[in-house]
Amino acid sequence: MTRRFAAVLAGAATAAPPGIDPDEYRLALLEDTYEVVAGLELVTPVLALPGPDPDAEAVTWPGTPVLRVAGLGALLHALHELGAEHAAVVAPDAPDLPALLLGKLFRALGSGQVAVCPAAGGGLVALAARLPAPAWLAGVDLDTADAPARLRRAAGVQGAVRSAPGWHRLRAPADVSLLDPGLEGWDNTRVLLAGH
Repeated sequence: MTRRFAAVLAGAATAAPPGIDPDEYRLALLEDTYEVVAGLELVTPVLALPGPDPDAEAVTWPGTPVLRVAGLGALLHALHELGAEHAAVVAPDAPDLPALLLGKLFRALGSGQVAVCPAAGGGLVALAARLPAPAWLAGVDLDTADAPARLRRAAGVQGAVRSAPGWHRLRAPADVSLLDPGLEGWDNTRVLLAGH
């Protein structure tokens, strides 16, 4: 059976809506996104941090590997070192991301080297890759505005990059309007927003 890992790549604080503490907001988004990843069957969840961040580490389940790396390429390499054969990297600001979309990324690796979930407004919500990652992934990360097109050009091979349906990230205060109250999950973000 293929060893699959999924990592939430935590980063800088996301711009919070008015009246909400930016760090509380960052942690609520991160925890909800992590819960999506940790709930996947037959997938090892991982938290990736650019540096020490005890508050972020506190949102993980016991035993979750925490990697201190900066950048997508370094993270994919570290996941390969952990024994991953397929790995997904997820942005930390997608608290309502359906687990089904991550499943589609892993399935797409059956026929492609890389699979992407494009983000509304540019960049990626998530990227999955067979490991070791292809060299042509260098220079692209989840915030690269034209990441899907750039990856297809860099791969130079038809079908090397597969695409799942897109989703949204909460990168600006107004993006909270993208959250669907009818969708299950995103409990921490929901509670924080409901208090304001």
